[in-house]
Amino acid sequence: MDSITQIALGSAVGHAVLGRQIGRRAALWGALLGTLPDLDVFLPAANDVAAFTEHRGFSHSLLVIAAITPLLVWLARRLHPDTAHLRGRWYALIFLVLTTHVLLDAFTVYGTQLFWPLSDYPVSGSVIFIIDPLYTLPLLIGVGIALFARDTDRGMRANTVGLVLSCLYLAWACGAKWHTDTVVREYLARENMPHERVLTTPGAFNTLIWRIVVMDDDGYYEGFYSLIDGHPAPTFTRHVQTPEQLEPLHALPHVDRLRRFTHGFYSVREQDNTLILSDLRMGMRDSYVFRFALATQDQDTGWQAITPYQLETRYSSGQLGWLWRRLRSAELE
Repeated sequence: MDSITQIALGSAVGHAVLGRQIGRRAALWGALLGTLPDLDVFLPAANDVAAFTEHRGFSHSLLVIAAITPLLVWLARRLHPDTAHLRGRWYALIFLVLTTHVLLDAFTVYGTQLFWPLSDYPVSGSVIFIIDPLYTLPLLIGVGIALFARDTDRGMRANTVGLVLSCLYLAWACGAKWHTDTVVREYLARENMPHERVLTTPGAFNTLIWRIVVMDDDGYYEGFYSLIDGHPAPTFTRHVQTPEQLEPLHALPHVDRLRRFTHGFYSVREQDNTLILSDLRMGMRDSYVFRFALATQDQDTGWQAITPYQLETRYSSGQLGWLWRRLRSAELE
């Protein structure tokens, strides 16, 4: 999730655990710890593909969190000697803030390596968009009231309400995904549509419109399904991938790593004599968030691997406009 959400969640969890005992310091520790796992983005990486696939790695591992929690508890008690008797609550605050961070990330489509180093498999729930105001706002309001309320009990209640509402929204998102998955499975079976793998993920900033990617041997379908427009079936657009487009991948480094990290949801295209691989899980057609240049074409030697680099994302305001119109008027385009 985005940094604001993780800070808000960490602050709310921290205040819920230790706010009554140490006041605003609990929320501050929660905010700092809620940011800590994402600091891995500042670590050096060999190239853009490595940075992409190593993010949410060791710093998001439940095993690493369990190992470093005692050290962080020792540090907190050293910095706040007046709270040394609250050792158990410090353990709860630190472990819960770090754990809720990585578990929330695992609900997004990007993927989180929860069991590193035993496994580098990126767990991906695809339940909530990486930025969702309806999840974040209750946390911000609740912890905001708690920080400035003169009445401690009132502040604790407001913070608890914020946490409960955010959890209920996440539960709603899980239910919406389950319903969407059911609709898509029934549609594929009814239409006898061949497929190898299927992805459903919420549209930008909401859980009412869901994006669907269906992979098959010759390319993929990209479609959308709305919970509110009254249409019982998703709408799809076909995108063809020829064997000639995919053939150069076999000899290129980094491809296996990208295949595994994207769970196989990727496309390949040639642009200006450059071979580009796009992660189909995030973004929309022609505006995918993660696109990597992997090779360039030479007239004599064919495709030659290059140091991979990420291409700039070109966002389309028209796509967000379409999403908004569909949310408002159930418009199909």
